[in-house]
Amino acid sequence: MRILLVEDHIELSHWLSKALRDAHLTVECAANGADADALLHTQDYALVILDLTLPKMDGLDVLRRLRARGGARAKTPVMILTARGGLEERVQGLNLGADDYLSKPFELAELEARVKALLRRSQGSEALVHQCGALSFDTNTRMFAYGGAALALTPREHAVLEALITRPGRAVSKEKLFDEVFALEDDANLDAIELYIHRVRKKLERVQEGAAAITTLRGIGYLLQPRDHPG
Repeated sequence: MRILLVEDHIELSHWLSKALRDAHLTVECAANGADADALLHTQDYALVILDLTLPKMDGLDVLRRLRARGGARAKTPVMILTARGGLEERVQGLNLGADDYLSKPFELAELEARVKALLRRSQGSEALVHQCGALSFDTNTRMFAYGGAALALTPREHAVLEALITRPGRAVSKEKLFDEVFALEDDANLDAIELYIHRVRKKLERVQEGAAAITTLRGIGYLLQPRDHPG
């Protein structure tokens, strides 16, 4: 789950980024509208959190250009986060295609709840819990349970496993995993995914009954399935 946070207030951006990463999300940041527009033209995100009063390009213009492009990226959910909370601007933002609107100041718990709701809605599924054998992922709490106990994962291990369990029966390419696990500013290469796959596999091996396992499909990617799966 890679999110683009567009906020020019550096301290607020750092604070929000940390909170979202603590919620097991991969966060990239843009400090002005022009950079955000360029990223949205070339990158895929699960959600955009967009301030309106931005240098170089206003947030409403960023939103307008995103929706006008067409294609899958144009449908990216957008939550406006701004001190410009007047009725006219809220209506304008929603009419331009914003999916939610939160005025500053705000409570972090409300922001996190709205982010989770938008992400669930964008997945196109009403199911709140994904299951693979004894492994489950609750999309509301964003926590994994395995064999009846919470599964301890680092943020990147969490991102790898989430990408796999939310695509049941489908292989996920190394490239797709890399995009969901690492932000653009991270110093990593594609082979780093193999390290996190190895670490997650070791943690999945701790359960015997109903165990889940990650299968490598050469040239295709990785598939999460019950260990005793016939395939």
